[in-house]
Amino acid sequence: MEYATLGNTQLVVSRVAFGCWATGGHGYGRTDDTESIASIREALERGVNFFDTADVYGFGHSERILCEALGVRRREVVIATKFGVCWDDAGKTFRDCSPKRAEAALEASLRRLDLESLPLYQVHWHDGVTPICDTIEALLKFQKAGKIQHFGCSNFSGDLLGQAGRIARPASNQLQFSVAHTEAKSLLEECFRDRVGNLVYGVLGRGALSGKYDLTSRFGEKDTRAVDLAFRGEELERNIRLANKLRVLGEHYGKSPSQVAIRWVLDNPFITSAIVGMKNVAQVLENSGAADWGLSSVDYSDLADSAKI
Repeated sequence: MEYATLGNTQLVVSRVAFGCWATGGHGYGRTDDTESIASIREALERGVNFFDTADVYGFGHSERILCEALGVRRREVVIATKFGVCWDDAGKTFRDCSPKRAEAALEASLRRLDLESLPLYQVHWHDGVTPICDTIEALLKFQKAGKIQHFGCSNFSGDLLGQAGRIARPASNQLQFSVAHTEAKSLLEECFRDRVGNLVYGVLGRGALSGKYDLTSRFGEKDTRAVDLAFRGEELERNIRLANKLRVLGEHYGKSPSQVAIRWVLDNPFITSAIVGMKNVAQVLENSGAADWGLSSVDYSDLADSAKI
C-alpha cells in the first residue's frame, strides 16, 4: 500500500481509502452487514488505514458497522466522517451546516463510532444558508475541545474554500475526480499548492468505469444509480467506451479496468487519496491492487485524451 501525509497535518493515510457509503445499506443496492465487516477487516490486512464515511450513510448505520468491524483498532486508523446532510423520520434528506446541527451531529457520530475524538470531521455539503465562518468557528471550537483533531470540507468551490480559509485553513477538501471527470483539476492543484489535502471520490464513476455494466444493466431497490446520469444515455455510452479502453490497457499491465482507473487518479501528484467503495472482500482485493505500481506517461496521457472523446 502507498501512503501520504494529509495536507498540513501529521495524519498519514493510505492512498486507497475505503469509502463507506455502501456500508450504510443504501445507495448501492443490497448490502450485507457480514460482508461489510469482512471487507473492512480485509482492507485493514491489505494496509488500508483510511476510512471515509458520513452520518447520513444509512442514517448512521455505516458508522455503526465501521465501528463494529474495526473494534479496538478504530483508534489505530484514520476515520473521517461528515455532517451537513440531515434526514427526517421519513428518510427525506436536507442540508444544515449550522453550529447547532454540527454539534448535535458530532456527538451522535462519536457515539456511533465509540470514539472520544475524530481524526477528520468534514462538512459534507454547504447548505447555502449558514455563513461559512459560523460553521468553521464551530469546528474550531470542537477542535479546541479535543473532540476532533482536524476538520475538512467536501464539495466546496474555490470561493467557499477561500472564505473558510480566512478563518482557518481546512486540512482537506473532498471533490469528484476521475479519468472521466476532471473538471475539478485546477481547484485540486490549487489546494495542493496551499497544502490542503485532496481526497477524491467518484473514481470509478460509481462503478461505471469498472467494465461490469452495459446498456442493459438495471439497478434495484435502494440503489440510487437507477437515476444516476452516469448510467443513462450518452453518458453511459461514453463510460462504456472508456471502460473498454481501461480493459485493453489493463491487459498490458495485468490489471483490471477498475485498477487502471484508480491508478490513473493516484498518478496525479496532487491527489492525497482516492476514496473507493468496497462492498465485499473481492472488491477490496481488486481495489487495493491499484497501489504500488504506475502507468507510463504515454498511457496516462492517452487515457486522459480518450476521456475527452
